[in-house]
Amino acid sequence: MRKLFGTDGVRGVANVYPMTAEMAIQLGRAIAYVFKKEPHRHKIVIGKDTRLSGYMLENAMVAGICSMGVDVMLVGPLPTPGIAFITSSMRADAGVVISASHNPYQDNGIKFFSRDGFKLPDRLEAEIEDFIFNKGEQSYRPTASDIGKAYRIDDAIGRYVVFSKNTFPKELTLSGLKIAVDCAHGATYKVAPEVFYELGAEVFPIGVEPDGENINYKCGSLYPEVVAKLVKEKKADIGISLDGDGDRVILVDEKGQVLDGDYLMAIVATRMLKQNALKKKTLVTTIMSNMGLEDAIKRVGGKIIRTKVGDRYVVDEMLKGGYNLGGEQSGHIVFMEHTTTGDGIISALQVLAIMVKEGKRLSELSTVMQTYPQILMNIKVKEKKEFTAVPQVAKRIREVEKKLNGSGRLSVRYSGTEPLARVMIEGKNGKEIKKMAKYIAEAIEKELG
Repeated sequence: MRKLFGTDGVRGVANVYPMTAEMAIQLGRAIAYVFKKEPHRHKIVIGKDTRLSGYMLENAMVAGICSMGVDVMLVGPLPTPGIAFITSSMRADAGVVISASHNPYQDNGIKFFSRDGFKLPDRLEAEIEDFIFNKGEQSYRPTASDIGKAYRIDDAIGRYVVFSKNTFPKELTLSGLKIAVDCAHGATYKVAPEVFYELGAEVFPIGVEPDGENINYKCGSLYPEVVAKLVKEKKADIGISLDGDGDRVILVDEKGQVLDGDYLMAIVATRMLKQNALKKKTLVTTIMSNMGLEDAIKRVGGKIIRTKVGDRYVVDEMLKGGYNLGGEQSGHIVFMEHTTTGDGIISALQVLAIMVKEGKRLSELSTVMQTYPQILMNIKVKEKKEFTAVPQVAKRIREVEKKLNGSGRLSVRYSGTEPLARVMIEGKNGKEIKKMAKYIAEAIEKELG
């Protein structure tokens, strides 16, 4: 059983176990221990988003890593994919991201990248936990000049801006386009407006005044209606709504219609299929993606593979099968030829490139996909028992599956990052599936809430 790690690193309320300074020191020592294998001077990159508790956790991580004789390179606020890029490009041994992604500011998290920019596999996370709980105090502690040093990398933002721009076709520009972008007062507040501006767009940025407490607060990818309003006010061609750590994106067309990650994948994947650029004619996505996405891909000769929810599982499947495009409905999209993890800025750039090449508005491009009605309900829970071990919940799940009878999809799962159970039902009749979802949700709330 995992003691610390969820589906995306270690996460919780800042200054409450396990998101304490004491645990951050131990995690720092553990990541240094795990990656300090070869005989050279080791270094680990640390970046963060803009939440207040980042200062506390960052300094604790530095202390832990340096205490193991490993150097630290600090990049400050930078999107999660930017830290993955810096880790790989600077040949660091590992990367650390201090962020709770789309969660409110009082939460925080710590997640890790290996030297190649990919999130850690389960076996390395297990090794980190083993170090902390079984052998931390017995480990080697260097002294004198063997203690690690900390350095600040001042040009990390510039490096990432250049990297992002290089994923956009060099023969194209964004000249003439108006772009509204909501940075959620998070890690993209500097880089996102700069990338789009330098490519020639007229940019209307919001969510670019972080104060440590306003990250994700009624803004960003969980509140796309905010950028939709700005699109209408400025008569923009597109709205780009990023989350607190910049690894996911939700788009808004020029009419103010919200387009989630499924639409983004449909637009890009269908073009890649027509150009024979989608490897094995396969898109990797999760069980949450709409059946309409599957229909859109099938119409042009492709197929989709579904994984568990979590971009790490999407990436694992992509690496295992040799696929080059995958993502989640929530807006984590991975373009393996460009990145090793979800990247909101780069994902938006790929759609913008199609708009420019084809001379079409985003509302036209989005017609490639027609969604099935889908209901998603979140229920707060006190514990995460197996649903099969809760008779009333299990009974209602079986009943709904029988009613759907292959004409829709049901997914009941726990969030990997929050104390929530999620009920998702998809089908042709919106009213019916809403009743079904409520029927299951009521049982979960009664038994586990």
